[in-house]
Amino acid sequence: MTESTAVLHVETSLRTISRDAWDACANPGWLLGASGPQRIADVPAPEIGHYNPFISHDFLWSLEESGSATARTGWAARHIVLKGADERPLGLVPCYLKSHSQGEYVFDHGWANAFERAGGRYYPKLQVSVPFTPASGPRLLMRPDAPVATRETLIAGLQTLALQGGASSVHATFLNDGDTALFEESGWLLRTDQQFHWHNRDYRDFDDFLEAFASRKRKQVKRERREATANGIEIRWLTGADITEADWDTFFTFYMDTGARKWGRPYLNRQFFSLLGQRMASAVLLVFAYRAGRPIAGALNLIGSDTLYGRYWGAIEEHPFLHFEVCYHQAVEFALKKGLKRVEAGAQGDHKLARGYLPVTTRSAHFITDPGLRQAVARHLVHERAQVEAMQEILTEAAPFRRNLDMAEPAGD
Repeated sequence: MTESTAVLHVETSLRTISRDAWDACANPGWLLGASGPQRIADVPAPEIGHYNPFISHDFLWSLEESGSATARTGWAARHIVLKGADERPLGLVPCYLKSHSQGEYVFDHGWANAFERAGGRYYPKLQVSVPFTPASGPRLLMRPDAPVATRETLIAGLQTLALQGGASSVHATFLNDGDTALFEESGWLLRTDQQFHWHNRDYRDFDDFLEAFASRKRKQVKRERREATANGIEIRWLTGADITEADWDTFFTFYMDTGARKWGRPYLNRQFFSLLGQRMASAVLLVFAYRAGRPIAGALNLIGSDTLYGRYWGAIEEHPFLHFEVCYHQAVEFALKKGLKRVEAGAQGDHKLARGYLPVTTRSAHFITDPGLRQAVARHLVHERAQVEAMQEILTEAAPFRRNLDMAEPAGD
């Protein structure tokens, strides 16, 4: 296939792109089976990356079909698709035309306010991301047999769409390292932030993991784990066929409680969770806490090929340390049992540090059409990147691990 026979298209719904065609670019070499992500035997191993559940057709279509991410909610699909002569996608980008900046977790409200005070119009803008999901992963998606320059062609398509469609900017958020480098080479502005991730350094079990802690910090975690379940609380894992609609009803109650308190209006509706369960149950881990046989708290995680992604938490009863147990310690337990390399615990939260989750840098790239706004944002980002780097050094020094251990992020992650 040559580049000259490929044509860029803009698709306004995932309805027009088949599941197989999308996933051949998003997660080449993988399928989601009854027991979770599985490699496809006839795809050469060097062509297989990591399975990321959030960029799958199932996840993104569930957001759209449920009405959670649509033009009505300010997420109008503008997916960039590079099609070959046979009309099959060679590469694609999940992209949305936004009329606001909610649900993104990379905050640009200050940029919008400044531009509009100066007489500009910040919205609409284009957002390259998974709606409501602060999890890093690939955004420039391509088939293994696509032309080498496919990703650069997709970036050029994003820029053209913004310039021709009247968008003020394009924001590609929570990028992996490879995509970050390509956006930077194309002249986009680089922004950094941080999250807290747990890394598996071949620990045998949770106790082996705690052996890496300083003595006082280790005792603190053991104490909070005991106290979290001291009131007759039992923790259970639910995944795959074990998850029922009643479980989704229960979790939605937790989700609505937390969402109403944190965001005012939760982003996801009840139908989304049913669709997620129908299509991706084997990639879902629900961690529920029960007291007297009644579920009182729960956390939703998604399972990748080597990563557990923590997403939502909620509770209808308050108990000391229960949040830490359900969201963080149980996630580590599950990752250890399944041989996963890391746990990504979502946005923000330096309280995760004491539980063995270390700060890591997250990256986004930004294309701004107005020269004045671009110049101002570029100056701001120089200082912001320095602040993020300095804070990461401070937080790393405050980690609970013994001083004689090298806790740098494992090579290849």
